[in-house]
Amino acid sequence: MSSYPSDLMTATSTPPATDTVPALERPERDHVLPFRPAILAVRGGSTVVSVALAGPSFAHQDWGVVAICFVVVLYNVFRIIQPVRYVDDTASLVRVLAEVAIHLVAVVATGYWNSPFVFSVISAVTIAGFARGFAFALRVGVTAAAAISIPFLLQDRTSQDVQLALQWSVWLVLVALIAGYARRITGEADRQHTLALDRLSRLADANLLLYSLHRVAQTLPASLDIEEALDTTFGRLRDLFRADGVTVMLLDDTDQTWVVKRTHGPRPAPTYTTETLPEPLRKAAETRHPVAVEDLHTTSPGLAAEMRSGLYAALPARDGTVGLVALEHSDPRHFRVRDQELLDGFVEPAGLALDNARWFGRLRTVGADEERTRIARDLHDRIGQSLAYLAFELDRIVKVDAKGDSVTPHLERLRNDVRSVVGEVRDTLYDLRTDVTDSQDVVDTLTGFLDRVRERSGLVIKLDAKATGRIPIMQERELWRIAQEAVTNVERHARATKIAVSWRCDGQRAVLLIVDDGIGFPAGKAGRLDSYGVVGMRERAASIGATLDIAGTEGKGTTVRCEVRAVEGR
Repeated sequence: MSSYPSDLMTATSTPPATDTVPALERPERDHVLPFRPAILAVRGGSTVVSVALAGPSFAHQDWGVVAICFVVVLYNVFRIIQPVRYVDDTASLVRVLAEVAIHLVAVVATGYWNSPFVFSVISAVTIAGFARGFAFALRVGVTAAAAISIPFLLQDRTSQDVQLALQWSVWLVLVALIAGYARRITGEADRQHTLALDRLSRLADANLLLYSLHRVAQTLPASLDIEEALDTTFGRLRDLFRADGVTVMLLDDTDQTWVVKRTHGPRPAPTYTTETLPEPLRKAAETRHPVAVEDLHTTSPGLAAEMRSGLYAALPARDGTVGLVALEHSDPRHFRVRDQELLDGFVEPAGLALDNARWFGRLRTVGADEERTRIARDLHDRIGQSLAYLAFELDRIVKVDAKGDSVTPHLERLRNDVRSVVGEVRDTLYDLRTDVTDSQDVVDTLTGFLDRVRERSGLVIKLDAKATGRIPIMQERELWRIAQEAVTNVERHARATKIAVSWRCDGQRAVLLIVDDGIGFPAGKAGRLDSYGVVGMRERAASIGATLDIAGTEGKGTTVRCEVRAVEGR
């Protein structure tokens, strides 16, 4: 009997820790963050140059320039400590434009292109390019150049002043282009980074799902016996929950009643219809979610009249419900939210385990029925006809005796026939009991079986066996039954004189080959379509993952070839 892991709560409701942040919860990306070192360098350098160029104003006590110098220096120091962020929102856009506006005002107010603060405009245009790319950077650069050049050139200027304005305008446009190009390259890198994060997020989600499935699978009882699965489920419920009454009931599909299979505490009725179930259990069966009742005396009663609180849940399986669980306690408000969550995580794997055991039991019953049918047909084919012949012979002897003729020769022949039938019964029962075991492999089993066939049929049988290892015993048993069925078919129906049986096994792969020189069959028809023997061989081969080929030529015999690779656990 298997048991559930003690940390079932974590296994079913708490995912493993991960550093991956879901896409909807990730903070917006700061587009200028990758360029922060470059921005700080440009800002710091332009500030130092601006202060150096403003030095004569301090000596000449030009207090307007000095005041603006202090404003520019304080702002840039502030932005060095608290850099500008751009995250695709209005506030970020305002911050970038304010950066440009502050430095433009400083330049325009202190001599246009002759201003000592003209280099500080470069940092503003650079940030604009890093923030929004080519188009925005060009607009900012051209606007800044125009804002300084137009009023500068409207005054009485020389050709040198025009040349100065043109040079600075070109510089600003070039800075805008370089910053925009850097932003484009970074944008491609950002897209690749986002794709990588999305892929990582999907992988993390898949990892969480696989982890949860693995942990849930660990909670399933290993046994496919329904009684052992019930014992495991019931025992785990008593271990996980403090309850005065624990009941597990299963649904009987034949009459749609709920049958109590395991119980602890006050004994409920042995069976319930859906209509007679207590209200909390009926609600749990309908919703397929745990139902908690704090005080059964003030609401609907539970399974036991003396219980005050209860926790009820359905055991789901595929699209239906395989059973119900009832946990009850004599104290009101005994069960907590944690108990409800724990039961919610418990019932799904438990329901699947019980449903698996139930279906396995049904398959085992069907398999037993099919095996009984096969034995009945085997007895009919080999013994039924002989017994019918004996009955006819007895009737004939009685008629001979009624005529007064001697029956002694007839009785002698009948005695020999009875001995022959007894031998057939003995051989049939022996063949049915013979099987592959841990101590007797396929070669040993085949040798004994073929000796008996040779003795009773007179067929020339050759066994060529070479085994350097063994495959799982369940696979060996099915291969032995396939060989038995094939040889028996040859003995009864093929009208053959020779059978060649070959067995090869190296522990990883096994090949069974049976060749006869009988009547064969038309191409494409391996026996009758309803031939029980052929169908049985194919079903046995399919059950162990083997390939089965039945080929023959009319009048030239039949070849049966079965090959399988070892599968651990079979």
